[in-house]
Amino acid sequence: MRILVIEDDPDLSHLICLALKQAGYSADSCSTGSEGLFYARTQVYDAIILDRMLPEIDGLTVLESLRRRKILTPVILATALDGLHDRISGLDAGADDYLVKPFAVEELMARIRAVTRRPGNLQTSPCLSVFGLTLEPDSRRLDCGSSSLTLSKKESALLEYFMKNPSQTIPRPMILSYVWGASSEVEEGNLDNYIYFLRRRLKSLDAPARLTTIHGIGYRLESVKGR
Repeated sequence: MRILVIEDDPDLSHLICLALKQAGYSADSCSTGSEGLFYARTQVYDAIILDRMLPEIDGLTVLESLRRRKILTPVILATALDGLHDRISGLDAGADDYLVKPFAVEELMARIRAVTRRPGNLQTSPCLSVFGLTLEPDSRRLDCGSSSLTLSKKESALLEYFMKNPSQTIPRPMILSYVWGASSEVEEGNLDNYIYFLRRRLKSLDAPARLTTIHGIGYRLESVKGR
């Protein structure tokens, strides 16, 4: 499972991410509300651990924004505010659970297990269509006209990001963060390798789209003119 940790206390964030990884989870982390909103909107997570008091955008505003956008990822709201009104406002904003600081990591793990096994929490990624390509992220099937093929997990995640942002130049750091995770230490050469793999996939489908290198910045998925 993949968990997003939105927490501005670096020590607590590190402790949570370490515990998640030791439990076999994949963890991304960020420290501001605006970053958290970006990650939660552009990537798929099994659960989100959300601090209520955050810089830039507070946790409740982040949560309310996610729910308005129909992002139903289970959210555990973590906060030092333990009054009844605080709990009610958090749950009314769309939180699935409420955890008061300081808390034991073991309790957090138990609450993650609880919210992720509740019926209806499993999300499926919607089908994407752009430039004559159709991608089903869950099955990783890529269609173009009457031809189709199955992508690897990394290829699918990479193409999904480009198809969500067609004709936009996406910087290399943002691509690496989306596909490999914000805390990953993956070498940038891996990105170049997968761009090469995807280009071969598009060529094999004779797709009317291409991945263009924007030197010094990143890559862009664009339509092939005249196709």
